[in-house]
Amino acid sequence: MTPVLEVSGLVKRYGDRAVLGGVDLTVDEHEVVTLIGASGSGKSTLLRCVDLLEEIDDGRILLDGTDVSDPRADAAAARKRMGVVFQAYNLFPHMTARRNVALAPRVVHGVGAAEADARAEELLGRVGLDGFADAYPDRMSGGQQQRVAIARALAVRPRLLLLDEITSALDPELVGEVLEIVRELARDGVTILMATHEMGFARSVADRVCFLDGGVVREEGPPSQVLGDPADERTRRFLARIIAAGRLG
Repeated sequence: MTPVLEVSGLVKRYGDRAVLGGVDLTVDEHEVVTLIGASGSGKSTLLRCVDLLEEIDDGRILLDGTDVSDPRADAAAARKRMGVVFQAYNLFPHMTARRNVALAPRVVHGVGAAEADARAEELLGRVGLDGFADAYPDRMSGGQQQRVAIARALAVRPRLLLLDEITSALDPELVGEVLEIVRELARDGVTILMATHEMGFARSVADRVCFLDGGVVREEGPPSQVLGDPADERTRRFLARIIAAGRLG
């Protein structure tokens, strides 16, 4: 079966500095793959390259077997098939939750207003925000705003959902409510590639964990192996620091 996402030999440089030095990665349908690693290891850059927000210097990015990184490919069409949620919520402050979620289906995908609004309300309910359709972002908590951002990403019915450290800007008491939404999406079979520093979450939800270090995937495998019995010395050192900080979960 063709993977939903296949990244091979991906290189991304900023000047003379290689942020990604030849990344190989696959994500199969209905699979949840988590990216772990220290700050600066390349996790966010990798997600931005997959979403074609960054031009790559070498390698290929295949979405359902099609090379979307080819300069001749229609990048806008490829992005329509992916949903992305960043660390910052990036909601439009002058729009209600309903309008934020319905905007992309209407403007990008040509969905009618009534259908887009109905879908938005359905998704807001799915992420636990029944009754918040008419609320503006400044009247919502950080966790609620991030859940609106997740609903917005799902509104385009993405083939692949990309999540970039979506709890890093949240107060600790709000982290759990957002991660529970991702757990539910995983149970529903949504295909997810997610960068996270929440090791306990990665252990309980991921099908595979990929450890990035120095812009390459140093180790990957089931959570029980990578987090419980890592083979690579750099993985072991990284997890030792996480354990010392009390964040392994």
